Amino acid sequence: MDKARKVKSQKTVQLGELVQVTGADTLPMEALAGALLAAVEQSKKSPEAVARWTERGQAVFQQGGKRGKKAEPSDAAPQPASNNGAA
Repeated sequence: MDKARKVKSQKTVQLGELVQVTGADTLPMEALAGALLAAVEQSKKSPEAVARWTERGQAVFQQGGKRGKKAEPSDAAPQPASNNGAA
């Protein structure tokens, strides 16, 4: 296997593991795809959101990828970057 294929294969495996560690594998595929698309869209509009997501993601890895922690209701979906009254 050439180097590019090996890297792509490793990334695919890591993404699958990430989906499992976060518990996202319990979502229907369509819902997961929709959530990821929403996150990508929001990341383009709000770098602050990406910074918050990064903090949460780092915490998951520091805990050893344990998904036993129950998510808060506000954790269910990406939230707007600011609460300055804009909808």
